Amino acid sequence: MMAQYLALKADFPDTLLLYRMGDFYELFYADAEKAARLLDITLTRRGQSAGQPVSMAGVPFHALENYLGRLIKLGESVAICEQVGDVTGKGPVERKVMRVVTPGTLTDTELLADKSESLLMAVHQGARHVCGLAWVSVTQGELQLAECPADELDAWIARIAPSELLYSAGVTTAFEQRLKALRAAHGGAQTLRPEWQFDAALGQRKLLEQLGAASLSAWQAEALPQAHAAAAALLAYGEHTQGRALSHIRTLKVQRSDELLDLPAATRRNLELTRTLRGEDSPTLFSLLDTCMTGMGSRALKTWLLEPRRERSEALQRQDAIQALRGDGAQAGQAPWQRLRDLLKGSSDVERITARIALRQVRPRELVALRHTLDKSGLLLPAGTTGLPPLLERIAHDLQPPTGCAGLLQRALLDEPAAMVRDGGVIAPGFDAELDELRGLTDNCDAFLLALESRERERSGIANLRVQFNKVHGFYIEVTQGQLDKVPDDYRRRQTLKNAERFITPELKAFEDKALSAQERALSREKWLYEQLLDQLQDWVADLGRLARAFAALDALCALAERSLTLGWCAPQFVREPCIDIRQGRHPVVEARLAETSGGSFIANDTLMSAKQRMQIITGPNMGGKSTYMRQVAIIVLLAAMGSHVPAAACRLGPIDAIHTRIGAADDLANAQSTFMVEMTEAAQILHSATPLSLVLMDEIGRGTSTFDGLALASGIAAQLHDKTQAFTLFATHYFELTEFPAQHHAAVNVHVSAAESGRDIVFLHEIQPGPASRSYGIQVARLAGMPAAVLNHARHALGALEAQQTETRAQVDLFAAPPEPESSAPSAVESALSAIDPDALSPREALDALYAIRKLLPK
Repeated sequence: MMAQYLALKADFPDTLLLYRMGDFYELFYADAEKAARLLDITLTRRGQSAGQPVSMAGVPFHALENYLGRLIKLGESVAICEQVGDVTGKGPVERKVMRVVTPGTLTDTELLADKSESLLMAVHQGARHVCGLAWVSVTQGELQLAECPADELDAWIARIAPSELLYSAGVTTAFEQRLKALRAAHGGAQTLRPEWQFDAALGQRKLLEQLGAASLSAWQAEALPQAHAAAAALLAYGEHTQGRALSHIRTLKVQRSDELLDLPAATRRNLELTRTLRGEDSPTLFSLLDTCMTGMGSRALKTWLLEPRRERSEALQRQDAIQALRGDGAQAGQAPWQRLRDLLKGSSDVERITARIALRQVRPRELVALRHTLDKSGLLLPAGTTGLPPLLERIAHDLQPPTGCAGLLQRALLDEPAAMVRDGGVIAPGFDAELDELRGLTDNCDAFLLALESRERERSGIANLRVQFNKVHGFYIEVTQGQLDKVPDDYRRRQTLKNAERFITPELKAFEDKALSAQERALSREKWLYEQLLDQLQDWVADLGRLARAFAALDALCALAERSLTLGWCAPQFVREPCIDIRQGRHPVVEARLAETSGGSFIANDTLMSAKQRMQIITGPNMGGKSTYMRQVAIIVLLAAMGSHVPAAACRLGPIDAIHTRIGAADDLANAQSTFMVEMTEAAQILHSATPLSLVLMDEIGRGTSTFDGLALASGIAAQLHDKTQAFTLFATHYFELTEFPAQHHAAVNVHVSAAESGRDIVFLHEIQPGPASRSYGIQVARLAGMPAAVLNHARHALGALEAQQTETRAQVDLFAAPPEPESSAPSAVESALSAIDPDALSPREALDALYAIRKLLPK
């Protein structure tokens, strides 16, 4: 047996191998020690191998999913080895690894969260500083490709957030260290794969086979050799873990960086799209939007939120669909979204069930749930419905269930089948005559035993004689010790107990052979019929995949329609000229929290930015609402881009290509970066990436260093954004010197968050008003925070002295004057020599001679 185990383990050296032995999955050697540590299970030692004790640990087979889920959450991969042969008494039972479960290839609905995907990604370090990417959700059935410059790889991986990342054993050390740093920052497992699997030609062949096509031109994916190399490794790994081809993956999408609205990791974090700044799932923008009835609807909604497109046609189609689902102006009764959500409620996860059908991993109860969902899918948007917007028309077409699928499931399966096929009790009566016959033998067993017991009592005169069954000894007749003298001659002793004897008769033995054989044959027949059912379902996998995507899209659209009506949102208007014109805009998450906690109302504010007014310098007290105002503008822009209605009375938006944010401050201790270094790094990334079509949020830039340094840097960054980048910019600051900025920069204006004093108290009005703030109110805010009175009195005295000193001694410095041009000077001898060299025209020997000549020109 251990020889068999070691042979299997050799094929999975870096994976925990769960080896089925009877009612347990066992682990041995280092696997056992690791599992015992991770799962807190008992570690034992039995026997010896090469003079060393064999470490063992095991988990019960019926509790596998629980332990499997814990291992996957810890980033481990697990190979599951099952007994596939019969007990022969000659050597160990035949065993085989049936599947490998990894963080990126999860399909089991019990291991996956309803609202999140498990993504598998492969990255290829290509030539000319270009990286190839390929990623897939095994349960979604859509493969995606991309190529990106090497310096953009971090942003791509952070945005896609794969659960597992594959990379080649042939990457450079620097590239591998970069991937390790990404793992430390964003999490996810990483798996090393052989270099030969990352082959572009192999990837192209695999993609063509996967799609059943002769060319990749239909997907605009033919000229992506680095992505093809990544796809080769991705598909090979998928087949390796699932034990079969991923036949349900029939769609391909190519992502290009200029097609999506750029949402850097800092933006997704600062806007709290799917996680709060504390790392919690709620309250976030997604948690507010997600009122979907199904897990697949929630997942579609999250994808729309995190991957909005710059081109507006998709967003406009969703807006039209939302407007239709709202049912504005419809007759009395349920609005369309309400009727549809009533039908969507309780639907199964067709998307994941379809993937599990294709991989032959689906459970009987999942198929029954699929049947119930198919029964009502055609009722959602019945065929022939007229007057629908184009998007809803396509959804209505795809929602029609494949002909014959639901009927087959109805005939084949019991309404309440057993959880696993191995337990029997799955196939419905009447579906198979042979199975019905075998079940009849088993079902009539009780009647036969009662009749036999009655006859034997009468024949023997033993009134307390019993005919019974157990799994160890089969059928038997039990007679107590006091009645043994009445036992007939044809009774054969089977077992002796303390107070009784158990016997078998020829008649009972004959029935036992027949009944037990019938049970075994019925179970075997049922397993075979289930496999045949899965074979038939393969023909509908593609249709079920389309239906699942339609289900998810309709559910997400109904959720957005419900949010629009419930929260009082409006449809944004897209225009060609550059502008952000928001009337009575609100921050949706803050507004909802206010309503929940205090019943208060949110103060709405207008935002007007155009080609002639691209920057707002925002001043006002802490807690006044500057950051909330900035975030709400970004959220409204994002919601519009994804196709949702927005929290405003009216909204007009021009083209937007990115949302960049520099908000908040925190040390990055893991990478030895101070608060100020993190601040400057993020600001630099924005200045390098932003364009005139970008929205930039800068919150109190420069506060992490000395006042003069911070003010100087803030003024320089503001000038760069205004003069060079020309992005739409919301620039919040406590440096009142920056309120002079608009006087010298035509596209900038001052606005402030209003507040009012009442004695020594302060009242935050949360209104955005034109002009700069008159003061900061820092001491009043400190008083609200509970600062001791002595500290506040000292601060007031010090503030008065500082303000008086500043008034007397302030130097008239122009913060916003352009820096002087550097003095020109004649080139040095070394510079002249370098300028005269044409590197492409030199031979290696000539290049070496030139290098020596230049060295001689260096000053002694």
